Amino acid sequence: MISVKLIGGAKKSFNSSHLEIPESEISIQELLDLLLKLKPHNASDLDVENILIAINGSDSSAMNGKSTIVHDNDIVSIIPVIHGGSPKKLIFEIEKKQIQIVEIRGQKTIDIQFIDDLRKKYPKIKFQAISSRFILNLSHLRKILSLSINAEKNNILLSNKLETDILMRFASTLQISNAISSVGIKPTTNFILISIGNKNNFDSLYSDMSSLCIDLFLKNNNLFIKKYFNISKKHVDAVYSKTPLEDILVEQASVLL
Repeated sequence: MISVKLIGGAKKSFNSSHLEIPESEISIQELLDLLLKLKPHNASDLDVENILIAINGSDSSAMNGKSTIVHDNDIVSIIPVIHGGSPKKLIFEIEKKQIQIVEIRGQKTIDIQFIDDLRKKYPKIKFQAISSRFILNLSHLRKILSLSINAEKNNILLSNKLETDILMRFASTLQISNAISSVGIKPTTNFILISIGNKNNFDSLYSDMSSLCIDLFLKNNNLFIKKYFNISKKHVDAVYSKTPLEDILVEQASVLL
């Protein structure tokens, strides 16, 4: 038996927030195919290409994606991430940590002090800012965050802080100064603000940030990222995957020691 939790707009697709599926040892793709067959014909469509899927609170994209096997008694959470256009914020969970993502438009007056001020105002939230140019897509973002959060869980962080570990993994470097100068916040450059904490504090935080926020992940950063990390077409073509560039970036981030 598999328990499926339907969150946000996914509830409307099944007129329910919870389903019990009498199956086990099936892939996420097989589970999604089964759910689409079970969906009432008069209910809202479920866009399976724009959902976040967690198994027992862990991000499936950091496992084997839609090939991940769901076992008996697992709890699968399905969270739509796009509702008629690109969202301005996302809230999701990795290893029971609540995470909010927004993209901030770069301005001359916004620099590293901006993050320091947020940390003082919201001491219960951990913040990190990553230049938007270094984030390929939502899946890439979630996989890097999952690497850092699991490193913290297993006491193998690259530094003494989760926030710094995240920065270093996006930059693929063990040098903190290099990570700050490359992927860190810069005036006039858009950046992704990562907030980790209690989601009860996120509403107040977003209220402060909303006037600075823009739609998430509108740009294609493939060419910039390939050039910056010296990833050749030959390198990409050698990776047997539907997402070779993403997989290369995650691999580079995962082997930092």
